[in-house]
Amino acid sequence: MRFQTVFFDRDNTLLYGDPSLRERRNKIIASWSGQPFSLTGQEMMEIFLQGYPERGLKSVEEEIAFYHSYWKRLLLRAGISDCLEERSEELHQLTWLKGYRLFPETLEVLGWFRSHGFRMGVISDTSPSLPLTLEAAGIGEYFDCAICSDLVGVMKPDPAIYQAALDALGASAEESLYVDDYDVEADGARALGFTAFHIDRSRSGDGRWRINSLSAIVEFFQGGA
Repeated sequence: MRFQTVFFDRDNTLLYGDPSLRERRNKIIASWSGQPFSLTGQEMMEIFLQGYPERGLKSVEEEIAFYHSYWKRLLLRAGISDCLEERSEELHQLTWLKGYRLFPETLEVLGWFRSHGFRMGVISDTSPSLPLTLEAAGIGEYFDCAICSDLVGVMKPDPAIYQAALDALGASAEESLYVDDYDVEADGARALGFTAFHIDRSRSGDGRWRINSLSAIVEFFQGGA
């Protein structure tokens, strides 16, 4: 078998955010403002990006400070201006490294690859807490590297972020697989020589490079890859 390494995207590939945590957060903010929480996801992202450093976040400590600032900006946008320090800390404690849910097949698939001697890594457009989030989700032990865009300095599908993952494990693209829920990011890995899958759980797989479950990668090997 020519494949020796497997790389995964994180969000909506290995895991997803718990909707109940978002609901709890919104209820808390509504209780402070005295009105229903009405900020849309797009508005929250705009608030998030307003304070995000162009160079990215370069340490977990810097990331924590950023999130405190983000919560303060969000609370002000929601019409809350009192007790900002205390309330931003409460929201941070509620959400930091919490609310990660694994897809039903994630543990089984990771266990299969580990038991068959594969090295594994995560490549994600995110910040330095990436390894901590994997630990918090209960899957950190499976991965030999966790590559985040902020520390590399580029986002997918820039070739440099995939190359950083290969370099971390001393692997070649030709001996590596990659799975991502964005087709353009799977394509970026494929252009570098990876065997890459686009996972879309809302659609039927085509039996080859578009899949709707991580289990399809195991089936790819069991079929004689």
